[in-house]
Amino acid sequence: MSGPHTLQPAGRDDPELEKRLSDELDAINNAAIGVDDETPLSIRVTDADGELVGGITGYTWAGCGGISSLWLAPHLRGQGLGARLMAAAEDEIRRRGCDRVVVSTMSFQAPDFYPKLGYQQVGLLPRMPGESAKHFFLKSLT
Repeated sequence: MSGPHTLQPAGRDDPELEKRLSDELDAINNAAIGVDDETPLSIRVTDADGELVGGITGYTWAGCGGISSLWLAPHLRGQGLGARLMAAAEDEIRRRGCDRVVVSTMSFQAPDFYPKLGYQQVGLLPRMPGESAKHFFLKSLT
């Protein structure tokens, strides 16, 4: 039996809620897919002094790799380092037994970068803030 439910006022940052929702959704997703092997992925780029100047984060899960974030300091962009980072991430994703990679980017970020690496745009979400759009990409690793 369930009593009345209360919606609490909107908040800004609630790490406890974020973790609980993520854990609950992971349980549903893993049950639906039948796989519980999500593993984080990260690669750092440091300069000669050990300072962070870039990196990539993502995950692997159920045969699929995902890139969550890719960033390089402005002075390093356009020199091929982003492509090297993606290649290193793809190598690790492949090593983990995955056969595809997904990534998304905003129209003001890098929508032209991913097709140069063999990614195919599979979706577009228009009307994002600032008259931008979100682009979704997929690449087969086979």
